[in-house]
Amino acid sequence: MLELFIQAALIIFVLVTLLWLWSVAIKNVSIVDIFWGMGFVIVNSYYFYLSEDHNARQLIIAFLVMLWGIRLSAYLASRNIGKGEDYRYQEFRQKFGPKRYWWFSYFQVFLLQGALIMIISLPLLVINTDNSDVNFLDGIAFILWVIGFIFEAGGDFQLAKFKRNPANKGKVLTTGFWKYTRHPNYFGDAAIWTSFGLFCIASGTYWPIISVVIMILLLLKVSGVALLEESLKTTKPQYKEYMEKTSAFLPRLPKK
Repeated sequence: MLELFIQAALIIFVLVTLLWLWSVAIKNVSIVDIFWGMGFVIVNSYYFYLSEDHNARQLIIAFLVMLWGIRLSAYLASRNIGKGEDYRYQEFRQKFGPKRYWWFSYFQVFLLQGALIMIISLPLLVINTDNSDVNFLDGIAFILWVIGFIFEAGGDFQLAKFKRNPANKGKVLTTGFWKYTRHPNYFGDAAIWTSFGLFCIASGTYWPIISVVIMILLLLKVSGVALLEESLKTTKPQYKEYMEKTSAFLPRLPKK
């Protein structure tokens, strides 16, 4: 298992290095976001390809990871390409200085993201090296994945549609999935990775669940909810009222 992990890590290392060189050439670090979903697809596909026997759980996971990863990368590509560098990376570029950020970004962004992909994908490694039969916990995990995918993909679709209307500029989306949680896409992502953790537990291994915890902490405290809301509170006056009525993460009925 360790040898397989190292091989996949080397593949990701090469890919993020090439991606970094491209970002230096075009002076846009944002392209790393597009790679995030596909990174997991590549890692899981490698694990799946080298597994000796393809049982039902591995086939299900191969399909679910591919569907999730390709959709996410395609969505981020449609949202980011042609829009310039994301404000987060622009702030980093100014903070560390444009003259040195070209090499600093390799460690701060690209290698870090590659390492996170490998750590968070640990449940996928275990699933693809286990040959046990599916059980009732796999069914629960699949239902949770479907719920997560609906929230993530549905939330992204509703937000993209909302932003396409010029009349909504500066306004806050408070309908659809966004009526029940301020971040349906992040909740959906957390649900999806929790489902992968449950698939892993269904195979009889528990320790990779730490990867799910790391993913949820990233979504809540680092690059997801916390970071985005700091920006929204200052750029959209209506957002503070929205925060008082609507759950930050877990879906629930809005407060009256």
